[in-house]
Amino acid sequence: MPTVSSGTAAAPVTTSADQGVGPLLRAWRERRRVSQLELALRADSSARHISFVETGRSRPSEEMVLRLAEHLDVPVRERNALLLAAGYAPHYPQTPWEDPALDALREGMERLIRGYEPYPALVVDATYRVVAANRGVMLLLDGVPESLLAPPLNAMRLTLHPEGLAPRIRNLREWRGHLLAQMERQIALHRSRPLRELYEEVAAYPVPRTRDEERPAESVAYFALPMRVEHKGRTLSFVSSISTFNTPMDVTVAELAIETFLPADPATAEYLRSALR
Repeated sequence: MPTVSSGTAAAPVTTSADQGVGPLLRAWRERRRVSQLELALRADSSARHISFVETGRSRPSEEMVLRLAEHLDVPVRERNALLLAAGYAPHYPQTPWEDPALDALREGMERLIRGYEPYPALVVDATYRVVAANRGVMLLLDGVPESLLAPPLNAMRLTLHPEGLAPRIRNLREWRGHLLAQMERQIALHRSRPLRELYEEVAAYPVPRTRDEERPAESVAYFALPMRVEHKGRTLSFVSSISTFNTPMDVTVAELAIETFLPADPATAEYLRSALR
């Protein structure tokens, strides 16, 4: 199975320890649209104490910071930032992808995506860098210029670049809109500068004309928005699903995502089985 590995990049956020933990917690609470009273009830505290923490009149314990972060669904990397702002050491480690400590994880994920063949599946980090991909993905990338296939691969660049998959995606405008909206939601959640820079880069790519713009789309009913991509004269249709880890305890693991592509019609499934047989 073709595997592309690269160290999981840190995704710096805009939070600052100099800002203090109170304003940061208030910002997360407001982003989640939770009142002080509701947060206090969830965290077994009082609205008065939450108010004192947010205004800096009270310094929360390390346990309280983690508890509030949990109830506000703060990403793991940002929880470390909250702890630093409160004067505590980070709670969650960030293990490099190639570290031997993650051997079992890497082996398990590679076995998982290999078992998904002949259908495409890949693993990406917080900035869509590909850390593992199966033969189904490499099949779709057949014909992509070597310049875009040089490590580290980036799933968003490969998909939206005018020399990548973009000219072959029949419903490019719909699929592009879906991907950009997905990135916007992630930026709002993580406030990652590298992710914002990647978004600005791929959003600025020119949108090549596709065959669907020149003639009416085929009248096919799909159960979810498909990616319809041409491959060697055929149109293959896929719907994607993204999986993440439940209750991760490491920043690297928390930011990994497994994306699988399910054939959206019998013809696509049969073609993949034949092509990778």
